[in-house]
Amino acid sequence: MLKLISKKSITYVGYTKDLKKRISLHNSGKGAKFTRGRKWELIYKEKYLSKNKAILRESYIKKNRNLRNIIKYKNI
Repeated sequence: MLKLISKKSITYVGYTKDLKKRISLHNSGKGAKFTRGRKWELIYKEKYLSKNKAILRESYIKKNRNLRNIIKYKNI
């Protein structure tokens, strides 16, 4: 999970094979449309051996606001 580096408390959830490259893309204005023009920092990650399991977990975290808030505020 990425958190916006600013006063606003915005998070972004996604999956990738190369985390460092993905964060670099987001911070350089490329990648997902939602992330462009903003600076992000990693606050949480999980690792899965299967792409399918990673996608399922991503979907779960995106839909579960309580879990996202717990992760977000634990990492302030």
